[in-house]
Amino acid sequence: MLGPVILAASRSDRMRKIVSAAPVTKPVVNRFIPGETVDQVVPIVRDLAAKGLEITLDVVGEDITTVEQSHAARDAYLELIEQLKELGLGERAEMSVKLSMFGQALEGGHELALANVRPVVEAAAAIGTTVTLDAEDHTTLDSMFAIHEELRKDFPQTGCVIQAYLFRTEEDARRLAANGSRVRIVKGAYKEPAEVAYQVKAEIDQAYVRILKTLMDGEGYPMIGSHDPRLIAITQELARRAGRKLDEYEFQMLYGIRSEEHVRLAAEGHRMRVYTAYGTDWYGYFMRRLAEKPANLLFFVRSMITKN
Repeated sequence: MLGPVILAASRSDRMRKIVSAAPVTKPVVNRFIPGETVDQVVPIVRDLAAKGLEITLDVVGEDITTVEQSHAARDAYLELIEQLKELGLGERAEMSVKLSMFGQALEGGHELALANVRPVVEAAAAIGTTVTLDAEDHTTLDSMFAIHEELRKDFPQTGCVIQAYLFRTEEDARRLAANGSRVRIVKGAYKEPAEVAYQVKAEIDQAYVRILKTLMDGEGYPMIGSHDPRLIAITQELARRAGRKLDEYEFQMLYGIRSEEHVRLAAEGHRMRVYTAYGTDWYGYFMRRLAEKPANLLFFVRSMITKN
């Protein structure tokens, strides 16, 4: 029941100010977001790569209100790609982008977001990596999938994200699996109405497994975004039944959560990618991490009590 409340708080300017001003916030945020600049996050990338892990990098920030801000978001990713190129880390780290950062919600936003993301995808391809388009709330998905389809014409490795709690996702998964797409499946972290999304955890988990089976049986490349041990075990069994080799799918988990499991899966030969966010506009990302899992919220509250 706390999840919807926290998601509502993620959109509240008042709560943003309260949480940001709390003395304990910064140390706790650092568990999930290891830096605010490219220079701060590069050592993290090096360390993860040295452990045999792969990385997805996300420059956090979604509340774009001007075209100039959308261009700044694009340039932040281009700067990141240049750094990865210079350090020879391109093949270890892909990028994850939210099209809202690239101006999707502005007037003419679909065309603007496509124009902003294309040079990022081109630059990523030039250093041997790729980009995955994140899923946001359900009203943005038709635009996201259309942009994904357009980018794949020239850059077929461009990925996208689907969310198991949405009713539409099973059909989206069938289409993407048949197209041979790279697809990250997650449960979903936005507050969605009952008209478009499952509201009960058991129903979301069941949908997740049905969708995962569709992806495993299809022609694409599944990327399993979950920390749930049961879903990880189910993934391994479905991959075995589908005859997939260990390099024909991958696990993805958030930086700072179940880090020992990251290393364990990599040591078993699985492709294990750590989703690593950085940047100054961290509030919305942080609040959704609290909403996704009660243990994250308990960690935050316990830290506040300890500090006080």
